[in-house]
Amino acid sequence: MAVEAATLAERCRDRFPIFEHQVYINSCSQGALSDSVRAAYQQYLADWDEKGAPWEYWVERQEAARAAFAGLVNAGPDEIAVTTSLSAGVSALASGLRFTRRSKVVLTDWEFPTIGQIWHAQEARGARVSHVPAADDGTIPLEHFERAIDDDTLIVSITHVCYRNGAMLDVPAVVELAHERGALVLLDAFQAIGSLPVDVAGLGVDFLGAGVLKYLLGSAGLGFFYCRRDLVERVWPTQTGWFADENIFAMDHTDYSPARTAARFQSGTPPVPSIYAGIAGIELMQEIGIAATRDHVQTLNAHLLEGLDELQAKVVTPRAPEHRGALICVKSTDAKALVVALGDEGIVTSDRDDNLRISAHCYNTVEDVDTVLAALQRHRKLLA
Repeated sequence: MAVEAATLAERCRDRFPIFEHQVYINSCSQGALSDSVRAAYQQYLADWDEKGAPWEYWVERQEAARAAFAGLVNAGPDEIAVTTSLSAGVSALASGLRFTRRSKVVLTDWEFPTIGQIWHAQEARGARVSHVPAADDGTIPLEHFERAIDDDTLIVSITHVCYRNGAMLDVPAVVELAHERGALVLLDAFQAIGSLPVDVAGLGVDFLGAGVLKYLLGSAGLGFFYCRRDLVERVWPTQTGWFADENIFAMDHTDYSPARTAARFQSGTPPVPSIYAGIAGIELMQEIGIAATRDHVQTLNAHLLEGLDELQAKVVTPRAPEHRGALICVKSTDAKALVVALGDEGIVTSDRDDNLRISAHCYNTVEDVDTVLAALQRHRKLLA
């Protein structure tokens, strides 16, 4: 396993110039910049300079991004909306639901703020929001969902991997339960996509939102939203825009006729520069291999956990590999100060909830992990 891990990182690490001067182990916040994504931005500028306003070509780039993401999650291109963020797609969905026959929205206490804020905003439209708590061991057992999902539940909104503690949900089990009780399921896959294989058919979800700036190695400003094909025309978004129309080139301001595909969850002008970068990032991750990256990071994290145990650090991420994503979180007495201290030594990490976040990806090595562990030994007083 160690040899395979080394081989994967060696194969791609020189594509990421940041490693010439820093140990970057913060992909849960943003993926490291690759040469291909930098080149994609340069190509966008060249196209703009050469062609002026090539909107038909840029629309083709949007369609290429749609197809790339569809292939990534085993969906059809007609089931994918190209958005500016996860928030934009989820907001469009929420605006298109009606809270009459069923009014309850079930979400977990793991959700990123945007998810909770969007669903609580629907309370003004009749939604009732219920939160599912985690257990003491850092997981959310299925029985917690069993108590929350009932015959008034319209949608269950869950995250694949928690951004605060790295815990991973048993998505298929929650989906099966929700469907048995007549509820829809939305999955926030932002903290998972690119770090492990995500298959919407295998997971059984009805909707999925994600973005490219973390493990898909793109940049801010580009998200995707999946809607299962048979559900598309059951949702009538009222948060909308030009590129959600059935025919964007009709330029009709007298009518609202949303696309008959998932494009109805889109809005205004697409984020063209971010689309160039997003396509490059997705293609690079597919070249490197997402399943191989998952195995690679599991190997690195096993080594990291051994070292953290030697330091007697308090790990808040579940230990079982099947219950965690790529992210390992460690309790700190002053997480912000610890992030700064590591940064002063050339190690890039981040913090949430008094936890230090350490997030390896395809380009990280055992030596990176050892460098982090040695630095934590020097700053042991900042570990809980």
